[in-house]
Amino acid sequence: MLLKAAINGGRTTDEFPGVPLTAAEIARDAAEALAAGATVVHAHARTADGGQTIEPEYIGELVRAFRAAVPDGEIGTTTGLWTCTGHAERMRLVAAWPADALPDFASVAFSEEGAAEAAELVLERGMVLESAVWSMADVPALLASPTLHRNVRILIEPEVESPAEAVAVCREVAAALRTAGVTAPLLYHGYDATVWPVVRAAVEDGCETRIGLEDGLTREDGSAASGNAELVRAVLALEAVPAA
Repeated sequence: MLLKAAINGGRTTDEFPGVPLTAAEIARDAAEALAAGATVVHAHARTADGGQTIEPEYIGELVRAFRAAVPDGEIGTTTGLWTCTGHAERMRLVAAWPADALPDFASVAFSEEGAAEAAELVLERGMVLESAVWSMADVPALLASPTLHRNVRILIEPEVESPAEAVAVCREVAAALRTAGVTAPLLYHGYDATVWPVVRAAVEDGCETRIGLEDGLTREDGSAASGNAELVRAVLALEAVPAA
């Protein structure tokens, strides 16, 4: 089963002192997460003041540092609108990502304006596409997109705080996608309180999943994790336990 390490997201050093922010730190943590058993890495480029960005300069720096650290690894990033001023700027920035330092894959959230167009641009630039839905409300836009069957995976990312509700959203969306004929792998992941219940649901359902500081800062028992590599190892240990 694919396990993605989401190593920083928008986390701050106030939340976790060791969160990787610079390209060198991201490359280091990415290498450690892959060595711990993650399949691929997802990372957000960060500016000097810690902000999230998709500016070409920062994307190129991140990818080049990663390639130097892990020449045979795979890294992806976000195209989220929170990283820029809006869809028009997103299109301009992604179109300008350096051709010699493109991420292997990029994520497009179908809760956002212009998602279908952004997904087409990801593919046109030569990257692998993964599309995300946050709730059943996003499913119609995804199903109508011309890139639907060109996704390497569909990310199901419930934006709810209740663990039980988050698991239910994952399973409802997954069922709707399969009923609609989507055959791409499905990946469930949660945030903070929903991380571990959603990871467990993914394992039970035979879906892909992800873990890392972007999603949560604790082990399943609620104690503070030491970092991304430990979280990866914890999920792999969970997968190794036979179902009751």
